[in-house]
Amino acid sequence: MILQKLSLLNYKNFESQKFEFDPKINCFVGKNGVGKTNALDAIYHLSFGKSYFNPITTQNIKHGSDFFVIEGYYEKDERSEKIVVSAKRSQKKLIKRNGKAYEKLSEHIGFLPLVIISPSDRDLITEGSETRRKFIDGVISQSDPNYLQILIKYNRVLGQRNSLLRYFALNNTYDQDTLDIYNQQLQDFGSVIHDKRIGFLESFLPIFLSRYKVISNGEERVNLVYRSQLQDMDLLSLLTENIQKDRLTQYTNFGVHKDDLVFEIDGHPIKIFGSQGQQKSYLIALKLAQFDLIKMQKGIKPILLLDDIFDKLDDERVAQIITLVDNENFGQLFITDTHAERTEEIVKKVKQSYKIFGL
Repeated sequence: MILQKLSLLNYKNFESQKFEFDPKINCFVGKNGVGKTNALDAIYHLSFGKSYFNPITTQNIKHGSDFFVIEGYYEKDERSEKIVVSAKRSQKKLIKRNGKAYEKLSEHIGFLPLVIISPSDRDLITEGSETRRKFIDGVISQSDPNYLQILIKYNRVLGQRNSLLRYFALNNTYDQDTLDIYNQQLQDFGSVIHDKRIGFLESFLPIFLSRYKVISNGEERVNLVYRSQLQDMDLLSLLTENIQKDRLTQYTNFGVHKDDLVFEIDGHPIKIFGSQGQQKSYLIALKLAQFDLIKMQKGIKPILLLDDIFDKLDDERVAQIITLVDNENFGQLFITDTHAERTEEIVKKVKQSYKIFGL
């Protein structure tokens, strides 16, 4: 799968811009603030229908404009594919494939597999469990459309149950029959999500450990632990036993929406005990493992976006990453960097064709 051309109109800082890409390596270079990351985000937008960095659609429209349009021209499975994402202020975002609009955004997820590695990935370490759940769900959803639909249904029922709990509190009432319906639905959807996440980690963990070992030269021991309330008890029992707590807080305190991934280095939380370089290596290994798993499950090489990944890494770790890219069967890569000379020096070591775009 290759992104051949990209056209931007009123997207972020771009008024009108067109790119024609190399099938292997493409580098956006320039000073901070010129739009290197925005170009990557436009490519991300074409795969996921939203920005990686700012999910509020209207804030991705160029200042002073009323709309944006992103057009991507792909070659996939020996076919030409045109994807268009457009948005107008006060109107619903539109995603079209070959001129036909999707009824639901979720139908598009997974069609153009993509993995991004960015400095903002540090949120996976520093932020709360929701950020890490989104990571798990994003990886699984690119290979399993059914999982995404079940997740959407679970979250819809969760919202309805939370609204019911607030209704009970505001009106000093209680309806066990309606609560039982929501509890059973959460059990049905939640158990599927839990099983899928366990299966994901069983496949993902060995790949991740292998990736980290290469990047770090095997100098540290890392781990990735899936933590869930459903490990010791089924969700229906948890909901039934803890109804008083839920009524008090007016919120559903138990379920797969509380799951988490624990990042460890040498048996300790990497958030506290990992250096900046170790944390960055951990996140790069995490994303490269995501790439490997999607490629294995879908039989297609995802597009790989590398946003400023050479910053805060020593020369040895940079060399290890470039060796990985050079020696293995990667598809199309997009790289941003503030140092044009450094970028060209790095990509010249890779025995692949490349293009460098100065912004």
